[in-house]
Amino acid sequence: MKKYIALWITGILLLSNLAACSSAGNGASSGTSGDEDTISIVTTIFPEYDWVKEVLGDQAGNTEVTMLLDNGVDLHSYQPTVMDIAKIATCDLFIYVGGESDKWAEDALAESTNPDMKVINLMEVLGDTVKEEEIVEGMEAEDEDDHGDESGKQEDDEEEIEYDEHVWLSLRNAETIVRAIADAIVELDEENASVYQANAEGYIKQLQALDAEYQEAVNNGTKNTILFGDRFPFRYLTDDYHINYYAAFVGCSAETEASFETVVFLADKIDELNLHTVLTIEGTDHRIAETIIENTKSKDQVVLSLNSMQGTTSEDVEEGATYLSIMEENLEVLKEALK
Repeated sequence: MKKYIALWITGILLLSNLAACSSAGNGASSGTSGDEDTISIVTTIFPEYDWVKEVLGDQAGNTEVTMLLDNGVDLHSYQPTVMDIAKIATCDLFIYVGGESDKWAEDALAESTNPDMKVINLMEVLGDTVKEEEIVEGMEAEDEDDHGDESGKQEDDEEEIEYDEHVWLSLRNAETIVRAIADAIVELDEENASVYQANAEGYIKQLQALDAEYQEAVNNGTKNTILFGDRFPFRYLTDDYHINYYAAFVGCSAETEASFETVVFLADKIDELNLHTVLTIEGTDHRIAETIIENTKSKDQVVLSLNSMQGTTSEDVEEGATYLSIMEENLEVLKEALK
């Protein structure tokens, strides 16, 4: 997909000029559209979308905000539609993660028709605090052939460093990103600058309060290790609070089956550390977690899920889901895992 976007994006933009470009494609869109004075903001994932809405506050009605990943497909397997690309090319502010999974965004931005567009790349905003993808003891590494061409060779001769994209799962990262979002929106609408800055500061206080609750939960826990029978996208969260972890796969892995060696290693760790929970991420079956439990001595551990927000949709938003509410739910799961 990455190789071909640049070849057909010009055609996409021509089509968008013939069509009503206020359409949001397959993504969720809120606010007013069709007005020349309306600010258009396009986000890729739910956390970005929610942070924008929090900064806008009562001014959201004057802004069209689009969340592209709105069909339950996560960042790792998402492919932009024609209208998604057109939406990006003409918006006032585009916010994306900036990792390997959304490299396609760079081609879309290269063909932008808005010279004044503001762009926020989450990983660039976080700079040196972005972490390399980590393989811990017992974890299955990704098959390198998954990153190669059709012949199975690596695209590049030099080994590239892969960074952990799941930066939104740190409340402390969220604070930094929200400030960047507020600054960008202020540049687009200086008249309401004080409103946006006040909204951002109020929201950041909520992030900081929840951060303190996480730290308190970790301090009060009797365990300091969690174990995932699944992909592990929570490294930023565990690093924030110095929690140890074991997992079957890295956060971006496409693997769905764990080897016998991995299952036995994780089961042995549960016995060694006397853990009573095995964690998974949302939206996955629990077969690996259940198989790990079957290989423990007591076989009585429970399976709990932490929500990585990779499949959160506008329907979830309508039902009340927010970044803070999901992180609050994750806190309760973490308390159970650490007790």
